[in-house]
Amino acid sequence: SPVFRAVWVASTVSNLGGMIQSVGAAWMMISIAQSADMVALVQASVTLPIMLLSLVAGAIADSFDRRKVMLAAQSFMLLVSAGLALCTWFGLITPWLLLMFTFLLGCGGAFNIPAWQASVGDMVPRSELPGAVALNSMGFNLARSVGPAIGGAIVAAAGAAVAFALNAISYIGLIVVLARWRPKV
Repeated sequence: SPVFRAVWVASTVSNLGGMIQSVGAAWMMISIAQSADMVALVQASVTLPIMLLSLVAGAIADSFDRRKVMLAAQSFMLLVSAGLALCTWFGLITPWLLLMFTFLLGCGGAFNIPAWQASVGDMVPRSELPGAVALNSMGFNLARSVGPAIGGAIVAAAGAAVAFALNAISYIGLIVVLARWRPKV
C-alpha cells in the first residue's frame, strides 16, 4: 500500500530522530546537572506522559480523525524540538528546562502513538494488516537499534543542539505525508 509505505518510512525516520534526541538529552543533562538522578529523570520525563495520558489519548484516537490527531501531535513535537534546539544553541538550557522539553515531547508521543497504531487499519487492506503491524514493530526496533549509535556520533561530532535540530527536522517528512494522505471514509 503506497500510503502505508510512505507513512511507515516517514515514521521510521521520525522515530530515528527521537532516538537521536534521547541521546542528546541524556548527554546534555550529564553536562549541565550535578546529580545522576537528573539524568534518570530525562528518560522518566519522556515516558511518564505516555503512562499518564494513554487512556485519554486512546479515546481521542478513537473519537476524532486519527490523521488530524497525528498531524497535531507531530507538529507539536516539531515545535518543541525546535525550541529545545534553539535554547540549547543559545546556551539557555537548564536541567529543569531540558526536563520540561522532554516531558512535552513525551506528551506529543502519547497522543501520536495510539492514533498511529489505530490508523494502520485505515491504510492497508484487512488481509495485509498482520504484515503492516509486523513492519511497524520492525521500523520502531530498527530506530531503537541504530538511533542511539547515530545519536552518539552526532553528539560527539557536533553537539546536542544539532541532535535536537535533526530530531525537529525528522518530523517534517511525516507531517508532509500525513497532510497529503486522504483516508477513505
